[in-house]
Amino acid sequence: MIAPTNASAASTSSSRRSGGRRVAVVGAGPGGLATAMLLAAQGLDVEVFERQESVGGRTRRLEEGPYRFDCGPTFFMMPYVLEEIFAATGGRLRDHVELERLDPMYRLVLGRPEGDDIVLDATADIPEMARRIAKIEPHDGPAFERFMRDNRRKLELMTPLLRRPIRSPLDLISLDAMRAAPTIRPGESLWRHLSRSFRHPQVRLAMSFQSKYLGMSPFECPSLFSILPFIEYEYGIWHPIGGCNALVRGMADRLVGLGGRIRTGCPVEGLRFEGRAVRGLRAGGEDFEFDHVVLNADAGWALRNLVPERLRPAWSDRRIDGMRYSCSTFMLYLGLEGEVDLPHHTIRTSRAYESNLADISQHGRLSDDPSFYICNPSRLDPTLAPPGHSSLYVLVPTPNTKGSIDWSQATPGFREKTLDLVADLAGLPDLRDRIRAIRTVTPETWRGEGIHFGATFNMAHSLPQMLHRRPPHRMPGLDGLWLVGGGTHPGSGLPVIFLSSQITARLLCAEEGLTDPTAPRATSPRDFASAAADPVLAS
Repeated sequence: MIAPTNASAASTSSSRRSGGRRVAVVGAGPGGLATAMLLAAQGLDVEVFERQESVGGRTRRLEEGPYRFDCGPTFFMMPYVLEEIFAATGGRLRDHVELERLDPMYRLVLGRPEGDDIVLDATADIPEMARRIAKIEPHDGPAFERFMRDNRRKLELMTPLLRRPIRSPLDLISLDAMRAAPTIRPGESLWRHLSRSFRHPQVRLAMSFQSKYLGMSPFECPSLFSILPFIEYEYGIWHPIGGCNALVRGMADRLVGLGGRIRTGCPVEGLRFEGRAVRGLRAGGEDFEFDHVVLNADAGWALRNLVPERLRPAWSDRRIDGMRYSCSTFMLYLGLEGEVDLPHHTIRTSRAYESNLADISQHGRLSDDPSFYICNPSRLDPTLAPPGHSSLYVLVPTPNTKGSIDWSQATPGFREKTLDLVADLAGLPDLRDRIRAIRTVTPETWRGEGIHFGATFNMAHSLPQMLHRRPPHRMPGLDGLWLVGGGTHPGSGLPVIFLSSQITARLLCAEEGLTDPTAPRATSPRDFASAAADPVLAS
């Protein structure tokens, strides 16, 4: 089944289920579609509004001629969470998306101030990974195996907090929270935490670059996020055939199969309130009535632009603008003639890593030697480029638009610098001659798409902006208004955005007197990883 791809293909606003309460979801990104699926499966009448011409939000597909690219996320982890969402609707993820587990998971090219780069191919074979790390520093091989054991317990203790709403400090007064507290070390940075285990600075870097998934520096990121590399090694990194956009297309298909509707190319212009109750929205020049509205748009942008400030005294414009935000990204999407001799994922860190991070988060300037990331999926996935060609995705972390960079002036030179870095890393001195398509995206591009300050990883995940200090799943004092996505608890990244959708759907259904929409849960995430990789078990 194919989901509607434009407003005219969607059902009209007068279409509703008999007696069904009506729910609008603003934004057809992963969080919005997951929430919509769960609500539709409970019998609610759900309609999704998306400003772009296709589903996905930052996870949509970009096309340049015959070349196809993921717009944003390219790493897919913890697939068992999305499998739970499909299962809760009576479906199966594998019926909609084909997943390939990657080995190596990624290649790390670790720059050093002195000497050659260290190249490390990451594998989920834990004893083998320990051996590879020990070649860099003998002490750190066994330390890696201890790290895995410690973080297995840490994630087990933290999971209940990641799966439920944290609305106030009172929600942290629980047996689960008390059990988890000793492992979290709230005042300790990720880098300092890893320094307790690993001696070699490049090994610590290999276990902390994942803080960039949150748009943060490991020198500022809280130590609890040591679970990120653990999750990679424990449950693997996966490629959905067709790119990560295939996930949201599969979700859209499932939603339509449940009776939900999707309007693409239909930006929401405002919400309609009666007193402190939301009563609908205006989109595409039309007025629509709804009993609930779920905001899956960028949290900062959505609150400032769709909800009158007088109705959100706890989340004033001043408070929203005054929060810390993640970095942004400079992107190149390159359609190339010929193949590229790089793994699926390659991360190259700056030789002056701390200085590069300070340029991004403190000085608001571009570095001479930036870290960057290349995704080269066409070697595995023939759907993304013509035979004998490659679709190359390049990401460079940069300051967000709170800084003073004039991207209209900076873009040409920085694009050339980035092409030089890619050509050098990929061993392609003729890179420019092989380019058949190119698209450039800057922080200003992201800002123009309704991402507050162009901060592509949302509000920063510093300790003062976590748990109940993030925008809530249910807006306090307002009836019928909900939030979901990376701006809410537990935060950014596809797996935790799916957890956020479970929380929002559960709270909304409870208010409507409906059953918990999120059961059943995966009995064993490791069992899912094994089954998905085995065509016999997966059938």
